[in-house]
Amino acid sequence: MSVSLSRYLVEQQRAKGNIPPELRLLLEVVARACKSISHSVNKGALGEVLGSAGSENVQGEIQKKLDIIANEVLIEANEWGGHLAAMASEEMDGIYMVPNRYPQGEYLLLFDPLDGSSNIDVNVSIGTIFSVFRRKSSVGDLANVNDFLQKGSEQVAAGYVIYGSSTMLVYTTGHGVNGFTLEPSIGEFCLSHENMRIPEDGTIYSINEGNLLSCSPGVQAYIQWCKETDKATQRPYSARYIGSLVADFHRNLIKGGIYIYPGTVKNQDGKLRLQYESNPLAFIVEQAGGKASDGVRRIMDIQPSSLHQRAPLFIGSKNMVELVERLIAEENA
Repeated sequence: MSVSLSRYLVEQQRAKGNIPPELRLLLEVVARACKSISHSVNKGALGEVLGSAGSENVQGEIQKKLDIIANEVLIEANEWGGHLAAMASEEMDGIYMVPNRYPQGEYLLLFDPLDGSSNIDVNVSIGTIFSVFRRKSSVGDLANVNDFLQKGSEQVAAGYVIYGSSTMLVYTTGHGVNGFTLEPSIGEFCLSHENMRIPEDGTIYSINEGNLLSCSPGVQAYIQWCKETDKATQRPYSARYIGSLVADFHRNLIKGGIYIYPGTVKNQDGKLRLQYESNPLAFIVEQAGGKASDGVRRIMDIQPSSLHQRAPLFIGSKNMVELVERLIAEENA
């Protein structure tokens, strides 16, 4: 019989001391919330959850109905457990304080409730991304925005859930990466991918090539290199771009590859949010033996200055990311 997520987390806490009890409980709550989101996603048009909500989020992006539903599910599931001081979401302007009627904990939860929401209406894989930090302010005091402005290297846990042909949760607490697939018949996440490792090299590159001509010469040179024929490096590589970060990342984590969302002439910092998307996936990929960079520096070394800060992202197989960095360095030399 497969090991459930709850049992696995308890074993990690008891036998190895890899996870504090409060963090274990928090991860279980997040997993339960994502089961509910998965249920809503799988209903599709029959659940009247598709389409635009007629509103915009703080980034000025049109919100889908499922964006709002997923955001509310995560807040309602996590606000009362006593593990959190506050939450922050890509869909909210500011932080969400745990109401006074509930006990406060030492952790902060940040999340992108539904990554890839532009693909919701066409039945393409989407996901939830989450990150956990310890608060800097004292328990008992009100948490504040500065608590959330921590480098990614200070994360204590991160993960994502992909809603695809199956629903799968992948997480790390800094002791490797493990994946759990939702078994619908029993409603449990069960261990399916233990000690996940990303190959050091891959043959897949993921980028929106429609923007390539507005990218830096170093990025253009790398994509051209990927397209050249060379048997020794198995080139040309395959271009695979789903348009859902979680889905593209998940495939590359398993098969090897690189995901690129660079800065452009129009958006020099790219599109992805550092705290809700890049940092949690960077934590995961590094724990799996890969690398995450903004093209110049390690993603998790960036000091954020705002909740919704953006940064370019080059993430995936170690050797592939390092080659992009070298080409960008040559461009800037």
